Amino acid sequence: MKLTLKIWRQKNQNSKGGFESYQVEANEHMSFLEMLDVLNQDLIESGKDPVAFEHDCREGICGACSMMINGQPHGPLQGTTTCQLHMRFFKDGQTIVIEPFRASSFPVIKDLTVDRSAFDRIIQSGGYISVNTGQAQDGNAIPIEKEQSAKSFDAAACIGCGACVAACPNASAMLFVSAKVSHLYLLPQGKVEDESRVDHMVTQMDKEGFGNCSNTYACEAECPKDISVENIARMNRRYIKSSFSSE
Repeated sequence: MKLTLKIWRQKNQNSKGGFESYQVEANEHMSFLEMLDVLNQDLIESGKDPVAFEHDCREGICGACSMMINGQPHGPLQGTTTCQLHMRFFKDGQTIVIEPFRASSFPVIKDLTVDRSAFDRIIQSGGYISVNTGQAQDGNAIPIEKEQSAKSFDAAACIGCGACVAACPNASAMLFVSAKVSHLYLLPQGKVEDESRVDHMVTQMDKEGFGNCSNTYACEAECPKDISVENIARMNRRYIKSSFSSE
């Protein structure tokens, strides 16, 4: 299948970027990233600069393969990362527009690669358990209701890709932060630091310049791991409680 790719090219954060068009021939069984590999090989053989894009596991686990495809984070399929998207979902002769996530808190490093270290700083501010919870067998000995453990696991499925930020008209990171808050709070080991955790993480989120949630639900719709906005409501409740407790 022959495709026309309109790709955002930008040398660095301070330079002015723009779209450039390329022709590529791909197999319908290729993944989207494999198709970009083919394009880059053609560019390298032609003595041109390959397109920079981020990737790691290529198994839908790491969240690195973040990019906008025809205006949608990770492309047109729901619950799918870019590396899991295959070319059979596109048509021969189609034009595909590829660009980086657009958010001031995710500055462009080069081409399709953005700096998502703001997420790392939010996690460092409180997304962990520092209290002594004992050895592995001690944790496994604590009875946890099936419903609670299932909700915690669902929240922990967040891979921190940033699709929620890219989809939100306010570039809000609340779905990401709430997932990290929820998966720890819902387990007994995480309740000890619950109030300080949510306070620190929300404060850091605001420092990073992410916008506020306006309940458009675009984050949930575009999340490749189907993280629920229920986590945002839970985080808001925890944050309000922590605010009263600290007074």
